[in-house]
Amino acid sequence: AHPNIKESECYRLCKTIDCQKLSQDACSHAAQNERLPIQMAVQVLYFEQIRLRNAMNGEGNHQHQHQFFSSADSQQNFHKLNCGVGSGTMSPRDNYASVRRENRELKMEVARMRMRLNDLEKDHISMKQELIRSNPASNMLSSFARKLSKLHALFRTKDGKSISSKKAHIDARFLFQKHWRHSVS
Repeated sequence: AHPNIKESECYRLCKTIDCQKLSQDACSHAAQNERLPIQMAVQVLYFEQIRLRNAMNGEGNHQHQHQFFSSADSQQNFHKLNCGVGSGTMSPRDNYASVRRENRELKMEVARMRMRLNDLEKDHISMKQELIRSNPASNMLSSFARKLSKLHALFRTKDGKSISSKKAHIDARFLFQKHWRHSVS
């Protein structure tokens, strides 16, 4: 929404957002948004995990989690809280590593797609050049030039002297003779 915002300002603004108060749609959007800092996405995913765990256990106690994120050293407490989590769920560090790995894979895929696009563009340019070379208009022009050179050869002998005008007239008439249809109506 704000393309001109600096990364430091974005990071500062994201620190003020309480991830526990985000709706389900806002959480899924924030977790998938590449423009948000990765710490924000990890926090959102963490609170979604806690929300799901509480919903499965039937618990409604969010006070314990909220005290970790309301203090000034929230990132340190966030990592302390996550180090204890390990029973079958992915910790934010592991999640961060998998997100980074997926990001690298996507960057590789984009690089491959760019290379493929460059190859296709080169093929397109070469095909255009071949089409221009084999254009019927250029073929007609070259055949016209050949006919002119033949006509020129008719008027000149090997010595460079002029041929008689009568013979040149007959040869030129034969060269440019039109085939007329004679229809009977």
